[in-house]
Amino acid sequence: MKIVFLDRKSIGEDWDEAEFEHFGELIKYDYSTEEEALERSKEADIIIVNKVPMNEQTIGAASKLKLVCVTATGTNNLDKEYLEKRGIAWRNVAGYSTESVAQHTFAMLFYLYEHLPYYDQYVKSGKYASDRSFTHYANTFHELCGKTFGIIGLGAIGKRVAEIAKAFGCEVQYYSTSGRNHASGYKEVDFETLLSTSDIISIHAPLNEDTYHLMDQEAFQKMKKSAILLNAGRGPIVVEKDLLEALENEEIAAAGLDVLDVEPMAEDSPFYGYQNSERLLITPHIAWAALESRQRLMHIIAGQIADFLQGQTR
Repeated sequence: MKIVFLDRKSIGEDWDEAEFEHFGELIKYDYSTEEEALERSKEADIIIVNKVPMNEQTIGAASKLKLVCVTATGTNNLDKEYLEKRGIAWRNVAGYSTESVAQHTFAMLFYLYEHLPYYDQYVKSGKYASDRSFTHYANTFHELCGKTFGIIGLGAIGKRVAEIAKAFGCEVQYYSTSGRNHASGYKEVDFETLLSTSDIISIHAPLNEDTYHLMDQEAFQKMKKSAILLNAGRGPIVVEKDLLEALENEEIAAAGLDVLDVEPMAEDSPFYGYQNSERLLITPHIAWAALESRQRLMHIIAGQIADFLQGQTR
């Protein structure tokens, strides 16, 4: 049995591979182009993949291939019609990163909400050493308790964020982008209300026709000038040039992004070279990537392979 992992570095190198050893040989490549994938998949019985497209051009020569495991929830890299025609099964993974994403959401929030870049630099620049007062509060911040926390997308991650926000004393409200998902215990509002009344807006929605470019110039103009936007959902939900203009025009207070239109960041991105860390925090799509999250992900993959080999399905 040969298991080929075509882009191992997409989930790091610090997870335990022991679970996979008894299946057979685990062959790992840091990254693979589509041309490389065609050659590297030839002898594979099982492929593990994150971003590499799975289609006739990449796995057409993989005559022994039985299963493709995607180390993500999204499956847009799979040509499912081709896989079905070949009789190749596929699996994806959900629910592995809820705690990690929720944690990172609040890490971004507090970095911006309490002006931590400013206060850190104030101390490290030596200014605090020459100050007469034991405290310095030139850059005003507020308590989170009592603020209105708006969530776009109340799935598993959105609900976990809502629980944490409520624990901090926030009034939680949410907007269902599809109009089909509802949750008791939190106030459901329309999009206009969410924009105009939320002190924090946190995006945890999938990218689809309902959410593409949802946050545009018109949306930012309806937000409070004191509001903070957080996006740990998908990059194209936000119109990046409109967000930058909203920040520069002080239409909103700040934004924290873990996802972008193009990843890694393109050199023609509106944010490329933007240096104001008090107004804009960008992290390189790491919200999901706590070690425990990645270990959980690969544990699920190992379980899926075991079930498949035993003729079971999940």
